[in-house]
Amino acid sequence: MTSRFESLTATGDLVRFALRRDRVKLPIWIGAIGLGMLYAVSALPTVYSTPAERQVRADLMKSPAATMMSGPGYGLDDYTLGAMITNEMVLWLAIPAAMMSIFLVVRHTRAEEETGRAELIRSAVVGRHAAPVSALLVAVVANLGVAALTVPAMMSGGLGVTNSVAVGIGLGLTGLAFAGVATVTAQLTERARSAAGLAMVVLGAAFLVRAVGDAAQPGGSVVSWFSPLAWIQQTRPFVDLRWWPLLLPVGVLVATVAVARALAGRRDVGAGLIPARLGRPDAAASLSTPFGLAVRQQRASVIGWAAGLFVFAVATGSLSDSVTDAAAENPTMAEVFARNGLDPTDGFYSTMALFFALMIAAFAVTSVLRLRSEERTGHTEAVLATAVSRRRWISAWTGFTVLASIFLLLVSGLGVGLGAVSGAAGPGVVGEVLLATLAFLPPVLVVIGLAAALFGLRPGLAVWAWLLVGYAFFFGMFGALLDLPSLVANLSPFNHLTVMPLAGLEAAPLVIITAIALALGLLGRTLFQRRDLDAP
Repeated sequence: MTSRFESLTATGDLVRFALRRDRVKLPIWIGAIGLGMLYAVSALPTVYSTPAERQVRADLMKSPAATMMSGPGYGLDDYTLGAMITNEMVLWLAIPAAMMSIFLVVRHTRAEEETGRAELIRSAVVGRHAAPVSALLVAVVANLGVAALTVPAMMSGGLGVTNSVAVGIGLGLTGLAFAGVATVTAQLTERARSAAGLAMVVLGAAFLVRAVGDAAQPGGSVVSWFSPLAWIQQTRPFVDLRWWPLLLPVGVLVATVAVARALAGRRDVGAGLIPARLGRPDAAASLSTPFGLAVRQQRASVIGWAAGLFVFAVATGSLSDSVTDAAAENPTMAEVFARNGLDPTDGFYSTMALFFALMIAAFAVTSVLRLRSEERTGHTEAVLATAVSRRRWISAWTGFTVLASIFLLLVSGLGVGLGAVSGAAGPGVVGEVLLATLAFLPPVLVVIGLAAALFGLRPGLAVWAWLLVGYAFFFGMFGALLDLPSLVANLSPFNHLTVMPLAGLEAAPLVIITAIALALGLLGRTLFQRRDLDAP
């Protein structure tokens, strides 16, 4: 009996160690998901206060594009608040739960092996399987936290206990299913980035399969059942609750853990089952500069962001006519889009431009944070030991982030415009929406500058740039409903632009915001030149 559990020796110690390391990250993830549910339960009854208004929303959700972006459409004939949340919000909370689980498992398994910490830890009395099992147990704790917050959040809106518990359990089990997927991908590659990327590809494929399956027929088709993201909605909470679909993510978790255990026995510590690909002989020239290295390191990320944003933008743009028609019948919904006196159509395009600019600001933060990982792994020190100066190093990486952000803004604006044209909009809207989205470049530059300035001060402080993105998203997307003082909302650099119609776009805010971004970028460069590097 003792020998059977030798491979799990010190699992409890590793669980406590992982929870201590993630004492900031996990509460942020869990709290954000819980607050998302709380906001939905609080805001949706305000926007859709009557059955008639909810039914107008239900008619909008019957379109294929809306179905692909939300859910199978259960309960549309009697669109209650519970059915609305399940059909429209649950998917967009399940995805962050899955991402949280993927990053958590990879961080405590493959990333530990890549940095050599796993080998150091295993030199003590630690079992071979203690690390992956402890990572999965921490994922269980995190997803229990998600369930523990979402259930009372739904109940606070007067929703039934049983159905709320079903949604909370479904969110947690969805996250655990993808934790199992990450456990498998962590066995395949030598790099944590590749392991997380493979797991995210599986998540993206699950979204695509669910979208195609749900759009094929009302209530979802057979194809939908091949996606773990579809199973929580197939429990039909608040419409016709059934519990058995929740057994499917449990089955995925058990199966993936078994596969990961078998794969782990076929490799050495630090190695992956997929051999690392050798670089091309002609790649040395492109990697001879810091900018070339930044491009090489982040090109896959930029391509992935561009593909995801474009697909989402086309689907969103195709809803423009339906959304503006619905806003004409719902004064509260019209208030959301008719900011600064805009008509609902211009307000919709302006809101979508803001939304995608905020998504690209999130990309920008992740891009700048790569500087931190390069420094902590010792790569920065190795580069700076050559003829590369600190100024050139940080300027190259932030410069790449700026160019990548411009590219993503163009892709997003083009996607929304093409989606609108696929409806009833004229071809001229493509150029207007493209320029409107690009007009949000200065606020994105402020986010880049702030992240660079915080990194220049201290690498660990760069993560606090997420606060600006979160603040801007909250007050930019929901500020009209909250009726907050303008001083509070204007702390966001994204709140000073009126991009639609283009004739109303003023030059002064663009110049001022760009100047602030440049000042922050220069500050970051100066601070980086004056501080010591973090030890690997």
